Order: sequence, then structure tokens, then C-alpha cells
Amino acid sequence: MSITITTVNVNGVRAAAKKGFLAWLESTASDVICLQEVRAEPDQLPVELRDPRGWHAYHAPATAKGRAGVSVFSRQAPAGVRVGFGSAEFDASGRYLEIDLPEAGPGLIVGSLYLPSGDVGTARQDEKIRFMDAFHDHLTDLHAKAAAGGTHALVCGDWNIAHQEADLKNWRANQKSAGFLPEERAWLDRVLTPWTDVVRQLHPDVPGPYSWWSYRGKAFDNDSGWRIDYHVATPGLARTATAALVERAASYDLRWSDHAPVTVTYDI
Repeated sequence: MSITITTVNVNGVRAAAKKGFLAWLESTASDVICLQEVRAEPDQLPVELRDPRGWHAYHAPATAKGRAGVSVFSRQAPAGVRVGFGSAEFDASGRYLEIDLPEAGPGLIVGSLYLPSGDVGTARQDEKIRFMDAFHDHLTDLHAKAAAGGTHALVCGDWNIAHQEADLKNWRANQKSAGFLPEERAWLDRVLTPWTDVVRQLHPDVPGPYSWWSYRGKAFDNDSGWRIDYHVATPGLARTATAALVERAASYDLRWSDHAPVTVTYDI
């Protein structure tokens, strides 16, 4: 079977809905959509965002109002839904939600991740490092679970780290910036030892394709972006990936987020 999965940081889903997200949702051929930075409680969402027609929708808001928040929309009803990854500090922070899709090939777990962005020299960067340490343990367990069960796992989302020089346009100027620090990139090296960066697998040796552009200046027009939105898959699933596309808006004024949807089709 073929399954198409999209991940996108919506930068506030209610704002995105006013700019074109709902039209995109109506037109997409994706089977699963992972959203990040939803920034709303479910009861604050209109029904077309809380429970969109044709989708099974699940939300993990943050206890901090108006911040973070992840959601997963699935055309197939999942057999299980889990918020968080067993972390006392982070499970209520609106940063991770995963679902079980047992009818997808040999079985598939899909997670929506919003990793903290960090800020060098501040408590926000300390929080990011703590999250990375805790989440790495979950990734290790999830990989082992999939391997033992002969199933697949996929963690989509805004990882807030550009892994390699090819993953951001102005890498030389950002070597001391959060999102491209040596220790963050080394952490992704460890993650991607058993796991696979699917988009990079399908698009090797090319700049980007970028998925985030600042709203400031001419970053979007000049394609001066960062690739920080990933599909990170277990190896068996990664081998089934047939196409990967960053759905970059045709022009600046047609953007409904500072991120673009990253869509991958798997033939499982």
C-alpha cells in the first residue's frame, strides 16, 4: 500500500487557517498530517480545525497558553494515541504526540515532534538540551520496539536543528547560532545512526530543500532558508520512500506559515 505523510509547522493554526491552510487541507492527498506550533487548546479551535471533516484529529496542547502544541490528522482511525514520551518535564509541553496505524503495511507508528528552538546562552538552550537528552531515550526505545515487532516508525516534525552545511543557506554565519551548534548537530548524528533522514536520502548532495524561511528581509525570495523539518524513519520504512517534496509557496504573499509542508510518499 502507498501512504503519504506531511509534516508542517503552522506557526499558529488559527492564523494559518485565515491565510490558506484550510484550502491546502481540502486539497491535500496526504493520509496523515503532523502539525507543530498549533498554539491553541482544542476548545479554542473552530470545528474545521478541531475535528476536520474526513479526518481523525488528535491534539496535544501545551500547558503554557499560546505556545507550542502539536496535532496529528489521520484519514485512518488509529488504534492508539499517546501524548508525550514519558517525561515528567516535557509531556505537558505540547511537543510530542504519536499514533498507531496497524493497517499501514506491517504496522506504523507516526509521531509529531516540535523540538524546542533554544537560544544560545539562555535557559531556553538548557531546556532544549534536556529535551534532546530525554527524547533520544524515547527514540532508542521506539526503534527497538519497531525492530522487535517487525513494524515501522516515523517521527515527523520541526526538529529545530539543521544537520549539515547543505541544510541552511548561510551556514558560515550561523555556526554559533541555536539550530546549528556543533553539539546539536552531533546529537542528530547519533539519532541518524540507526534512523534515516528520508528527505536527505531522496535528495542527496543538494542544498536544502529548505523548509523554513524567516519573515524578515528577502529570505523567502532569495531562498535563504533552513531545512529543519524532517521525516526521521526506521530503515525499513525509509527504504520504501518513493518521493519527497517541500511544498514551497509560489510567492511570499501566498505563504500561510514561515514553514512549508514536507510531504513524503511511502510504498509499504
